[in-house]
Amino acid sequence: MQIFNLMLKLILLILVSGFGFYLFSGYGSAFEADKLCHLNLNDYSFEKDIYGCDHDIETHQWLLYRENSELKAPEIIKRYRYRYL
Repeated sequence: MQIFNLMLKLILLILVSGFGFYLFSGYGSAFEADKLCHLNLNDYSFEKDIYGCDHDIETHQWLLYRENSELKAPEIIKRYRYRYL
């Protein structure tokens, strides 16, 4: 019984720590994430036609991406996750 309680407490600690990390990491707002994405986009200004920033509403993040050929999906260079609530 003591082992079960110890395992339960350990699992709960891991879940709470993971949720806390997720909650307090990331950028404070979508505006902040957008500004940083476009700021980093300037580093790739020599090829502006193939690099870009896009907002992914479902995952609450901005994506810095590089276009590949028409047959391949874009390559994600960096993700800028922001806190939704």
